Amino acid sequence: MRNLLMKVNYDGTHYDGFQTQPQGNTIQDKLEYAILHLTGETLKITGSGRTDAGVHAYGQPFNFMTSSQIPVERWCLALNARLPQDIVVTEASEVPLAFHSRRGAKRKTYRYTINGNRFPDPFQRRWQHHHPGKLDIQAMELGLAGLLGTHDYTSFASRKSTKTSHVRTIFDAKLEIDRSMCRLGSADQGVVHTYITGNGFLQHMVRIIMGTLMQVGEGKISPTKVPGILAACDRAAAGPTAVAKGLALWSVEYDESMMQADQYTVDPEK
Repeated sequence: MRNLLMKVNYDGTHYDGFQTQPQGNTIQDKLEYAILHLTGETLKITGSGRTDAGVHAYGQPFNFMTSSQIPVERWCLALNARLPQDIVVTEASEVPLAFHSRRGAKRKTYRYTINGNRFPDPFQRRWQHHHPGKLDIQAMELGLAGLLGTHDYTSFASRKSTKTSHVRTIFDAKLEIDRSMCRLGSADQGVVHTYITGNGFLQHMVRIIMGTLMQVGEGKISPTKVPGILAACDRAAAGPTAVAKGLALWSVEYDESMMQADQYTVDPEK
C-alpha cells in the first residue's frame, strides 16, 4: 500500500463543503469518484479539515491509501481529467504510511475577502463579500489583535460545535488592502483580505470572527470590547456569522521532518 498526499484547489460555490455528508454534494465525493474511475478502488480520502458549504480552498491537502502503482507525477492530470472544472488537483507526493493530513497539520491559514468598493466585482463575486458601507480598517485591526494567543474561542464557535475543547491558538492575523480596482476620486475602499493563522479552527470560527470585525468596522462594536467578547465564552456575545463565499482555506503547514518519518505527534481535536 502507498499513502499519497495531494493538494486540491476548488471553488466551493456549488458544493456542500469538503467532507462527505448524507445526500450531499461535496468535494470529497467528487475526488473519491474520480479516484474510483481512475484506479477502480472504492476508498475514503482524509482531508486536512472541513470547509462549510460555499467556502473555497487554495491547495487543501488530503491523503489516502492506495494499492495503485500509477507514478506520482501522473496523478494530477489523470484526476483532473475526471473532475469538474471547479475542482483541480495541483500536487501529489508519496508520504509515510502514518501520515494523516488532518492530525498532522501544525498551522492553518484562512483568508476572508471583503470588497469594500461601491460596486461589486462581477468577476470575483463568488469569492468576495461585498460591503460598500464605510469600514474603519484601523479599528478592525485593533479588534483582530485582541484575538491573538491561546484562548477558549466558544464565543466564536457555532452552537452546533461537537468539539470537546474550544481552546485554540491564533498565531498571527493581519489585514491587507488591495486598492488596484478603486476608482479615482470615488469612495471605494479597496478589497480587504484578512488572513488568520492558527493551530486549528472551530466550526464557523473564522466567519464569526469576521462578522464581529465587520461590526467593529461599522462602529457598532468598539475594538476594545473584543477581548471581553472572547472572555465571555458565549456565542451570543459575538457578532453574526459572515457569509461563506468570502472565505477560503489559504494554506496548511506540516512539520517537514514528519513527512519523512513514520511517527507523528497528532492532536485528535483538530
